[in-house]
Amino acid sequence: MNMGYSDNEFDVIVVGAGVMGSSTAYQLAKRGQKTLLLEQFDFLHHRGSSHGESRTIRATYPEDYYFGLVDESYRLWEQAQSEIGFKVCFKAQQFDMGPSDAKSLLSVISTSRKNAIPYQVLDHWQVAERFSGRIDIPEDWIGVSCELGGIIKPTKAVSMFQMLAFKNGACLKDNIKVVSINKDGDRGLKVAASNGEIFWGKKCVVTVGGWMRNLVKTVCGIELPIQPLETNVCYWRIKDGHEVEYAIGNDFPTFASYGHPYIYGTPSLEYPGLIKVAVHGGYQCNPDKRPWGPGVVPDSLKQWVEQRFKGKVDSSKPVMTQLCVYSMTPDEDFVIDFLGGEFGKDVVIGGGFSGHGFKMSPAIGRILADLALIGEAKGVELKQFRIARFEENPRGNIKEYEDQVELLKSTL
Repeated sequence: MNMGYSDNEFDVIVVGAGVMGSSTAYQLAKRGQKTLLLEQFDFLHHRGSSHGESRTIRATYPEDYYFGLVDESYRLWEQAQSEIGFKVCFKAQQFDMGPSDAKSLLSVISTSRKNAIPYQVLDHWQVAERFSGRIDIPEDWIGVSCELGGIIKPTKAVSMFQMLAFKNGACLKDNIKVVSINKDGDRGLKVAASNGEIFWGKKCVVTVGGWMRNLVKTVCGIELPIQPLETNVCYWRIKDGHEVEYAIGNDFPTFASYGHPYIYGTPSLEYPGLIKVAVHGGYQCNPDKRPWGPGVVPDSLKQWVEQRFKGKVDSSKPVMTQLCVYSMTPDEDFVIDFLGGEFGKDVVIGGGFSGHGFKMSPAIGRILADLALIGEAKGVELKQFRIARFEENPRGNIKEYEDQVELLKSTL
């Protein structure tokens, strides 16, 4: 511990203890910073975006600026696991599929080539052979097979980062809701909580997921275009006798299906005999007044399950669903930047992870720590993640292919 501090004074205060904040706190504490990690609810709660049983990690992206973050994260997941002594990341292949003219899927291929990611393009017959008849794609589709996939256990991963942050000297406090951040002369930043507690930090990192728009607007008046979506994760029963075929460790991949709707899933892992297959999308929501489902399962998802798995998975309805929140930006890219204005580089924000950021949380934690401590992030280009992109174009980064996320119409 650094000497000369009061109990409420810190080098860096991290607001929000989901995977991004917990990873950032670990990175800061490891570098000897007196670090405070604050969470408005209980640690490991289920009201945000960082809980649940599985997330995929993959190197195949239509955008080429994500590969560096994924590549670094693969290494950092391994490193954190070695420090804690248990595993949160399990290897699998990644398999992308879709119509042979889908621009986003063709972009995945060109990005893989550009970044020297090893991949194979497969036609309908080769897919059937590659996966021994477990996946069937239409004849006018293609598949892209890549060894760089995997499954992350999210709640376990967040817990790991919090334990490692604590082990490295961080102070962790939950059930502390931050209501304001102000400049306070020589004392740096004054962070006030709803229960009346006050904390001071030289720097502050804000990673509050679905609450980002509300908190940032309160702190500085900027309205970030980050929309919380409630998404419905579906688990389907594998028919008797086929359970092993779709289980992890049996050469069955994590997968994504491009086109409308964009569908993703993982091999059977967390619930024996069940496979996770869901639509990448959701319903707009207020994070404090969630509808809490039950969430409609589109017929297109049921048809996909029936057709792609050749009737080996019961497609009549999912046997279980779980709810999660996406923090969506208009371009589905992250927001990683300084808050600016009167705060300059003293307040760093990480948000808008749009349902695909979890896998990159080790690298994002490293980047947010760098930004807080030295004012820049080494070895990574952040221009795609700047707040200013929305001033230039309300849609954010221009892309030459379709949106991935489905904005579903609520039935409530």
